[in-house]
Amino acid sequence: MDFAAAGLLDGIEGQQRRAREQLLERLATEGFTLEELRQAVAEDRLALLPVERVLGGGYTAKQVEDLTGVPAQLLIRMRRVLGLPAAEPEDRVFGEEEIAAAESTRMFIEAGIGEEAIAEITRVLGEAMSRLAATTMAAFADTFLQPGDSEEDVAWRFAELAEQLVPAFRPVLLAAYQAHLRETVRRAMLSREELAAGQLVGEQEMAVCFADLVGFTALGGELETQELGGVITKFGELAAEVANAPVRLVKTIGDAALLTCRDPGPLVDAALELLCAVEQADLPSVRAGVAYGPVLPRAGDVYGHAVNLASRVTGIARPGSVLCTVEVRDATQERFDWSSAGKHRLKGLGETIPLFRARPLAAQAQPGSSDETSATKPRSGRRRRRAAS
Repeated sequence: MDFAAAGLLDGIEGQQRRAREQLLERLATEGFTLEELRQAVAEDRLALLPVERVLGGGYTAKQVEDLTGVPAQLLIRMRRVLGLPAAEPEDRVFGEEEIAAAESTRMFIEAGIGEEAIAEITRVLGEAMSRLAATTMAAFADTFLQPGDSEEDVAWRFAELAEQLVPAFRPVLLAAYQAHLRETVRRAMLSREELAAGQLVGEQEMAVCFADLVGFTALGGELETQELGGVITKFGELAAEVANAPVRLVKTIGDAALLTCRDPGPLVDAALELLCAVEQADLPSVRAGVAYGPVLPRAGDVYGHAVNLASRVTGIARPGSVLCTVEVRDATQERFDWSSAGKHRLKGLGETIPLFRARPLAAQAQPGSSDETSATKPRSGRRRRRAAS
């Protein structure tokens, strides 16, 4: 191949040019086409082609069907549900791991799990794996990139590391899944009605809490990107720390966290603890809203009136406060120190509703904590600049 004539060496000189030419020659020898090389150069990912080869697939959907008995069209559909690019039956996008996954899919189908249920599980898995893969890639690059690296240096170093380290992730992923599944089972309940019906009920009465960082959008214009990322990471860690059973952290969405619990009391406790932890970590102030009512659990998330109501309540809460609906207050009357926050007309609701601010009882507040401070007066809501590491 004439790499210079193909424009693959344009704009680079000296040692970097020689390193690219050597890399191109080796990649061409290993079977990459000129078009693949040209596209990789245009997209600034030439150095990552060897890693792609390490992770890439060599089987078509039809070949996987012949090996496992799972229809090719189902394999292609599940790939799209995972959030991966569309593939044709003749595209070689499936690897050894996908063959094992297809065999597991066949086992699930034979056990009686429907295709739509498998698709729903696959969709949630894809969302989680997409975030995990992006996070892993960033950590990998931050760790192993070295100043002055050429594309050739990076290409073969990263490919070798991928061969060594990617298999080491498998037990980590399995252990995390089993631990979460075990915790989900531990929290779960099966009523006599569900046993009699042979299926789980749809809606459940549940307490829902939204908590978000106040002024985070404005903060984005004041902090460096890396420091802003540190704020988000630390907030997510703190939200996970306060979600002790029976409280569940459903998800974090940027500067907000969604938590649930069947019992409102532990959820209000968690919200107050999060406020205190955020202040001690020197993060921007947090506000939280808690509501109780019908909720529909679906695909690991929750939907329904109580979720929407908790979000609306959070939107009007003051910095450093936990604002609750009357149902939450009535269910936990003796557990917290309550004060009226007045009646409010919330978006999407036709009438005004009373809201109440929760504070720890005086005997529960720790000296110097935000709970003790907020029990007497609202926090100022000032934005804190330093992200705790």
